[in-house]
Amino acid sequence: MRWKKGFSLAEHAIEVLAIGALALIITPIIIIGSTSAKVNVCKANIDSINKQIELYYLNTDTWPSNLEDDILENTDYYPDATPECPFGEKYKMDKDTHRVKIDKHNH
Repeated sequence: MRWKKGFSLAEHAIEVLAIGALALIITPIIIIGSTSAKVNVCKANIDSINKQIELYYLNTDTWPSNLEDDILENTDYYPDATPECPFGEKYKMDKDTHRVKIDKHNH
């Protein structure tokens, strides 16, 4: 009996179904992981900004009046790059506490 080389149509269909099933399982995991990573970056940015607000106060003996001008765009505090929210939102400082709060920064 001679064997033909190659795969049959049924074997190809099984391969396509298996790859499709794996894609259905993996896609939500990748999306959830990506969102979680963005939230963690945002939390780290907020922590860094709050530390720079404290440093500004120690340097000037006053609290910053404008987060953008006094801290975020000031090369003394961020010489390389301004921290940006991975979700595209702007960071806002609470005027009473002089902090950027994660609970006020919604995702």
